[in-house]
Amino acid sequence: MGASPRSTLDRTGGAATAENGGPVRPFEAALDPAPSGKIDELVFRRLRQAGIRPAALCSDEVFVRRAYLDVIGVLPTADEARQFLADRAPARRRELVEKLLQRDEFADYWAMKWCDLLRVKAEFPINLWPNAVQTYHHWIRTCVKTHVPYDRFVRELLTSSGSNFRVPPVNFYRAMQSRDPAGIARTVALTFMGERAEKWPKERLAGMAAFFSQIAYKHTGEWKEEIVLRDPSATSPPAHAVTPDGKPAHLAPGQDPREAFADWLIRPANPWFARNIVNRLWYWLLGRGIVHAPDDIRPDNPPSNPELLAYLQGRLVSARYDLIALYREILNSTTYQLSAIPRSTHRRADELFARYPLRRLDAEVLIDALDQITGGVESYSSSIPEPFTFIPENRRSISLADGSTTSPFLEMFGRPSRDTGLESERNNHSTAAQRLYLLNSSQVQRKLERSANLLALTRSGKSARDAIDAIYLTVLSRYPTDEERKVAEAYVVSGRSVTRPGALDLTWALINSAEFLYRH
Repeated sequence: MGASPRSTLDRTGGAATAENGGPVRPFEAALDPAPSGKIDELVFRRLRQAGIRPAALCSDEVFVRRAYLDVIGVLPTADEARQFLADRAPARRRELVEKLLQRDEFADYWAMKWCDLLRVKAEFPINLWPNAVQTYHHWIRTCVKTHVPYDRFVRELLTSSGSNFRVPPVNFYRAMQSRDPAGIARTVALTFMGERAEKWPKERLAGMAAFFSQIAYKHTGEWKEEIVLRDPSATSPPAHAVTPDGKPAHLAPGQDPREAFADWLIRPANPWFARNIVNRLWYWLLGRGIVHAPDDIRPDNPPSNPELLAYLQGRLVSARYDLIALYREILNSTTYQLSAIPRSTHRRADELFARYPLRRLDAEVLIDALDQITGGVESYSSSIPEPFTFIPENRRSISLADGSTTSPFLEMFGRPSRDTGLESERNNHSTAAQRLYLLNSSQVQRKLERSANLLALTRSGKSARDAIDAIYLTVLSRYPTDEERKVAEAYVVSGRSVTRPGALDLTWALINSAEFLYRH
């Protein structure tokens, strides 16, 4: 990598830097990782027991990009990356995490995750319709932004009644393909317990379904408005309601059975509730569940690190179901900050979290990144006519409310359909069609050619070195290595400046690199 004899090592996690300022090792710090908290103690203990060597700590260049993408679904700007890489404060990573958790994009990105799980979609087969989608998404995003405790969030989803336009959480009971009691029970089990109840014995599913046997739906005179309510006359009293742990429910006279189920579900002692969400959150941040897949929890699919899962469960309960406390602890752990470059070929290395897993950017995150780099915009479409689905051109894909609002790019790059709430609906596997699209698409080429951002880099007075640095910081969130700089200068520089075709070609080459396309 063109290392200079006078390169220096930052002992606090930064990459080694060459004499001219470029990184020698842009992906790893040269220090062995050390546990920094309970999460790391539990992960590193399992790695030692299995004889697995963990990856090195990731560099600051990797961390700033990773944290932005994982916490807010957005690339850092060149100025944000430059500012972080210049910071030598020992607590800079922790301070960055705190700033990102307070950003508006945090609410946008994690509302998107919840909308995938809760099937927020106007069109077939969910059929929430546009008005309900907008009010439901707004409520979900507000809950994320204001850090509503998870137990309260779930309780409102399970027990609310009223108009789908005026009481947003009631849309939970509408956003499912099967609204009969058994279908509702399967959706509740998948969403809040991480279990696929269609695999349960019939008696167990029937006992849980009884809690939802009095849910009724009533239309009004307003277009697509629907009232979700409890109708005791819909069925006989559900005396046979049995919680999934096999205990018969004791309902007070007139009590809504949904409230009884919610009371059972969100109890701190419940083995399913906290386990499901901490496992899912770990999956969202680290690409793999402690129980994997995260929505297929069952006795014959045990956790890879039971002690870690139990600790996170207890941690969430002690934090009174404040998910932000869990984000903070995971993001500040050494385990999360490991490099993606493995130092072990052991078959269990990935499932025991010996490194940060490589995975392609989500479709929404990827198109937003391309538009941020170029200053471009994305055009969206929906089968529902305007004005119900009008989307401003400058809207980020991560902030789209409706799973029915889409674009050819989002479809090609695996955005989930939001039909089932399964994590497997999102497809982040790279395909030949995707690679050819990025290489040859006229859409991508137009974004580059019309980019005011790239044009500014070729203005008179901006040195070739500064322009190349800005392109690397914009696309990859790091400075080029010595070798990369030499290659770039030989190709894109005329006189003392970067040419416009050169800037376009360099940017095009970088956005087609695995380093840009993947979380690492």
